[in-house]
Amino acid sequence: MAQPARFTFDLDMGKRSAAAPVKATVPEDLVAQLVAQAREEAYAEGMAAGERNSTAMAAQTLASAAAALATHTAEMAAALDDATNEARREAIELAATVGRKLALHLLARYPTLELDALIAECMQSLNGVPHLVIRCHPSIADGIRDVATAHMQTSGFSGRLVVMGDPDQRVGDGKLEWVDGGLVRDIGAVSKDIDRKISAYLAAKAGSGKAQESSP
Repeated sequence: MAQPARFTFDLDMGKRSAAAPVKATVPEDLVAQLVAQAREEAYAEGMAAGERNSTAMAAQTLASAAAALATHTAEMAAALDDATNEARREAIELAATVGRKLALHLLARYPTLELDALIAECMQSLNGVPHLVIRCHPSIADGIRDVATAHMQTSGFSGRLVVMGDPDQRVGDGKLEWVDGGLVRDIGAVSKDIDRKISAYLAAKAGSGKAQESSP
């Protein structure tokens, strides 16, 4: 039987030539598009960072301005309170001064007026009192006697009336004395009492203003 013939390739496997390398190429328009996109992203990121920085700076500036405004407002409020208290004090003192001058003017014009009212008030409750002594300035003693006599007729007081000129009494001042009581009209004491009340009022107002400043 005949042997089959071997198939032989007419090719030398060891001498195959190396293939040429393939060069990858990117279209220029794609490169330009990528570059433009990168620029846009960088610009957007820069703008966002700038906005964040500006917002933070604006918030800090606003906070500083608010703090300065609050301090300035508090100082203005305190100055306004001081000015108000000073104006109130001056107005009250002026009113008190005017009142004193008017009182002195009225006393000079009507020296028996105050004692007249005092006598009329007390005689209504002196029924059964044996005597009433009135001390006043000597210059108005006669006038006070006439006033007291007139009130005796209308009040029902039937005791003894004694009017004494006392140089220690100022014009307009006087004392009414009876067995178990008496009344005093002292314009100087009344003026001092008014001054004390004015001082107490102003002190209370000043204290109230400070309390409001310290409260939250």
